Amino acid sequence: MIKILIADDHSIVREGLKQIVAEENDMKVAAEAANTAEVLDLVTKQNFDIAILDINMPGKSGLDLLKDLRTMFPKLPVLILSMYAEEQYGVRALKAGASGYLKKASAPEDLVTAIRKIVSGGKYVSQNLAEKLADVIGSSINKPLHENLSNREFEIMCKIACGDSAEKIAEDLSISIHTYYTYRNRILEKMGMKSNVELTQYVINNKLNE
Repeated sequence: MIKILIADDHSIVREGLKQIVAEENDMKVAAEAANTAEVLDLVTKQNFDIAILDINMPGKSGLDLLKDLRTMFPKLPVLILSMYAEEQYGVRALKAGASGYLKKASAPEDLVTAIRKIVSGGKYVSQNLAEKLADVIGSSINKPLHENLSNREFEIMCKIACGDSAEKIAEDLSISIHTYYTYRNRILEKMGMKSNVELTQYVINNKLNE
């Protein structure tokens, strides 16, 4: 029996994933979590064959949690589940140690396949993400500016480009306004830009918001 941990802050998403898994005779959702603290608590108390993490949860981001899990439980494979396109977070997730990256919209068709492939020791990526990885490897010399950002900085830049206010971003990420502006200033400095408008134009031009 494949024992699965599902982590997503939306109960409706967790229920949907559980229904998909329930149709399989050899796998079950052994536990579920709504935030990163619950994930860390569960993995210290139970053994799982795979963890499925939403990339955007209260507290630490899914990518930061992924790094913690890779350090603390290196044998636990992790599938990142996200509403964001592969262009935004797929490569970063795999670089951070994920065994796969799946868009939520593709879960009904591909979740079971992804779980089976990862639990058997493989990696799960879509054709689109595989091509993106090939591009990254081929263009590592001329690295794009956003590759210099940390995962949290990249996340905030994408939220800025979506038009989210400082207050909304701070609330979504459970950080203070002061911390948000610290991140924003650091992003502008690393990107060599002076305004949110420039950041937004960069995200659009590089198709990071698709």
